[in-house]
Amino acid sequence: MTSTPVTLDIDGLLSRTPTVRRRLDLSRPVPRPLLAECLQLALHAPNGGNRQSWHFVVIDDPATKAGIARYYKSASDAYLATTSSAAMSEKAVAGVRYLADHLHQVPALVLAGIRGRLPRDAPLAKQSSFFGSVYPALWSFMLAARSRELGAALTTVHLAHEREVAELVGIPADEFTQVALVAVGYTTGGSGFRPTPRQPLDEVVSWNGWQS
Repeated sequence: MTSTPVTLDIDGLLSRTPTVRRRLDLSRPVPRPLLAECLQLALHAPNGGNRQSWHFVVIDDPATKAGIARYYKSASDAYLATTSSAAMSEKAVAGVRYLADHLHQVPALVLAGIRGRLPRDAPLAKQSSFFGSVYPALWSFMLAARSRELGAALTTVHLAHEREVAELVGIPADEFTQVALVAVGYTTGGSGFRPTPRQPLDEVVSWNGWQS
């Protein structure tokens, strides 16, 4: 299947690929060939040592989604119960709650993992390389999805129940570490998104030394 991407230049795509939770169309299935297109592009992402030690589990089976959603809901409720109002806006909290309540209805979930497991005392450089070998591919997947009129939300909340989710979907948990879960679907309210609001550049960038 070859789809017709949304007409956006690269700058438009990079600035208009937000986390989509409440605008996911829960009633419209996403064809597997379309998800495969996005994942094929994701495999071109850079990764540590070009080992390509990632693995992606695409889940569209209703019963399996429901099982993951139960663990996600439990972890999400616990997370929000300990999150201060200063850490997240009301809008963000509402989005997290919505996704937790509706994850079982999302058309497709993409579970990303990487071969191996880090020891608890792994040095920071090892941790960064390990998880950083998957995130570029996940971002590439989300950009490819956005260009095909899909929306996506990347989350790590379910990792509070990583072993249970691994057992549910048959991941060999001693050999692979889950990194993130991406909820994917078509979007409601039209295909367009405004540029995502962000802090002014000079508040987050320093030159030749740290400046707060």
